[in-house]
Amino acid sequence: MKLTVQIALAALGAATLLTAASGASAETQWQHHHPRRVEVNHRLANQNHRIRIERREGDLTRAQAHDLRMEDRGIRGQERYMASHDRGHITKAERRRLNRGENGVSRQIGH
Repeated sequence: MKLTVQIALAALGAATLLTAASGASAETQWQHHHPRRVEVNHRLANQNHRIRIERREGDLTRAQAHDLRMEDRGIRGQERYMASHDRGHITKAERRRLNRGENGVSRQIGH
């Protein structure tokens, strides 16, 4: 009976490792095969960087920076929601819609 438990635990451990490894490779494929999502998320990261710089330089108050980050967070949530309904993809129309939202935030950040 002790040997059976050990074999079962070893099998469970192996299954866990295989699941973790497949998840890591799926993330790499996601980045490679979904350029519209990568584009939207890269732009959001860039805008967050711009907000940080503007805040550091004193061009934005703490509250303004917080509000802009919340708007960006909302856009990211929309992107995830859209992708969840199409097997991890977003359509060109959805990308345009997200970009319009990002354009609004970008204009508020400044240059």
